Amino acid sequence: MARSDLVERICRYADAKAVPHTPFETDIKGLSIVRCTRPTALEGMIYKPLLCLVLQGAKESFLGNRSVRFGEGQSLIVSLDLPTVARVTVAGPDRPYVAIALELDIALIRGLAAEIREMEPVTGDQKAIAVGTADALLEEAMARLFNLVDNPMEQRILLSQHRREVHFRLLQARHGEMLRHLGQLDSHASRIARTISRIRADLAVPVRVNELSEIAGMSVSSFHEHFKAVTATTPLRYQKDLRLLEARQRLTSSNRPVTEIAYEVGYESPTQFSREYVRKFGISPNRDRVVT
Repeated sequence: MARSDLVERICRYADAKAVPHTPFETDIKGLSIVRCTRPTALEGMIYKPLLCLVLQGAKESFLGNRSVRFGEGQSLIVSLDLPTVARVTVAGPDRPYVAIALELDIALIRGLAAEIREMEPVTGDQKAIAVGTADALLEEAMARLFNLVDNPMEQRILLSQHRREVHFRLLQARHGEMLRHLGQLDSHASRIARTISRIRADLAVPVRVNELSEIAGMSVSSFHEHFKAVTATTPLRYQKDLRLLEARQRLTSSNRPVTEIAYEVGYESPTQFSREYVRKFGISPNRDRVVT
């Protein structure tokens, strides 16, 4: 299927489902589409491990001090849970931003890595977010996956193998380096992934770097070095960003008191929470709830 044909099919689907400008999950779990007709403001979000294939337009994400731009014909691979801010930069009514994304299954990645005898070499590059040109085989695999949307019978028969193909293509991709690292259970990337799981398990528990370095099986200095190489931030900053993004989600989806939510995500001082919230989002928690 040509890229233009896939764009047209996704736009027709978006019209039929009255899809908003935000990501919309299809009836295939983990498969979502975006059709946006205008550039957007920066929005905080937590990326899960995913592939985002941009079919039209362009987007920009910020991870720590690192800016990542990606556009038509490129794919973004996110290998770990990452707090980030992002915006659509190129979009219009006549030529909208169109993308299709699939959440990645790291267990499937590891299973495939064990089966593949020849992969692209694993080097020292361990960035958790990477951009590269999507080859025709990957685009075709994603098109086949989208073809299963709203077709329960074909999903029952074909979904598993189509998911598997997409993951296989990513392991072969030049910018799938981090996934190849994660395919090795004792790699530095896999060790950092374990510490991230620990941080995410309970945001209210303060980060203890000594404990995280023990989980990673590294010295404290080595742990700091590898954590920042992967995430572009420090463990403390990583947890703070996660806390603020989680707090924002809870604030905008409920009427519970701001103080209660601040305590839930690990803040001991509501004043400090409000100050850091404004610094992160440019608006106070109470005001953000009203605007949203």
